[in-house]
Amino acid sequence: MIYCYMKRYRLPALALLFAIGCNDLFSQPAPLNFKHVKVYYEPGMYGGWPANNGIWIWGNEILVGFSKGVYKDLGAKHNINREKPELHMLARSVDGGDTWTIEDPGKTGGMVPHGYFMAKPRTDVPQQDVLQQKESINFLHPDFALTVRSNGDAGQSRYWYSYNRGHQWKGPFALPDFGTAGTAARTDYIINGKEESMLFISSAKSDGKEGRVLCVNTTDGGRNWSFLSWIGDEPSGYAIMPASVRISAREILVTVRQKEGDRSFIACWLSDDNGRNWKQLKNAADDTGIGNPPAMLKMKDGRICMVYGYRADLQSIRANTKTSDIRARISNDNGKTWSRDYILRNDGSGQDIGYPRVVQRPDGKIVVVYYFMDDKTGPERYIGATIWTPPAQGE
Repeated sequence: MIYCYMKRYRLPALALLFAIGCNDLFSQPAPLNFKHVKVYYEPGMYGGWPANNGIWIWGNEILVGFSKGVYKDLGAKHNINREKPELHMLARSVDGGDTWTIEDPGKTGGMVPHGYFMAKPRTDVPQQDVLQQKESINFLHPDFALTVRSNGDAGQSRYWYSYNRGHQWKGPFALPDFGTAGTAARTDYIINGKEESMLFISSAKSDGKEGRVLCVNTTDGGRNWSFLSWIGDEPSGYAIMPASVRISAREILVTVRQKEGDRSFIACWLSDDNGRNWKQLKNAADDTGIGNPPAMLKMKDGRICMVYGYRADLQSIRANTKTSDIRARISNDNGKTWSRDYILRNDGSGQDIGYPRVVQRPDGKIVVVYYFMDDKTGPERYIGATIWTPPAQGE
């Protein structure tokens, strides 16, 4: 039995024991039929943070955003050279995530971020002015995509949208600060109608420090955006990078990356009045190591799948006592309780991994996209994807 289990995962026994614990070896449910593919890898370059960009799916066509920069050894930190341009890139698959092509929308698709939306402005393309949204966005267009991004340090957020699956984009358009000291928006939205959509974003706290989560909406196709609610009280640490799914006509589930003291975890919130008020549920994950955001989707069978990166500290990795993982959890009751972790991979060679995005293909397989580092590839960070079949209900 142990042999079959390890053959399925193709992991050495010691790594498996460290990953799931000896006592859980026989009880750990395992995802079936899964494989890893490289979405983007380039020697000497850094690929990072799909969670900061967005993912979209149309049948078996998947589009995901990520950041590309020049690799620089900075120790345990993000090993990207901040003195060089950081490019906002797209990766596209037309076969459900098995193979990918890389696109530079700044050159071909009209998405040229504003000059200070990256570490250093690009010099090979003209910078766009921030535009005012005058025409109504049709959120129900069959080939629609929306991406929301921030420059972080200056607390300003912008958005772009596309009607042709991300080949061309309109924007950038300014997102208001909603009376806060600044926003750090990432792509997380729920469409409610042709001109109606909700965004779930992070903002600065009242003291100007990072951060707390709010819900905003538009009812006129983006010409105006309004504050709807705070999700939870202002934390003493930070609560950032929400991931949302609609449960029913009135219910919305949101998971949030949160840190309080030395604890990093994923909080869980439920609204039963379309985002106006929120009730805190049990944490979706009590421990994310040194911290990582969630990605979430409502599967075709109604269950909720959440994916996150577990970032082990560098000392523990080197001592072989912990691993940096990509993990998934499933809820059968709309976020009230969650399964144990499904370890999708535990071969991270450092703590700079995760920031996932997740979609489900028409055949039911789940595609998780993240950034990663491992000993086989080398020191550079790359964009990887894991394609797996979730366990059936009751397994």
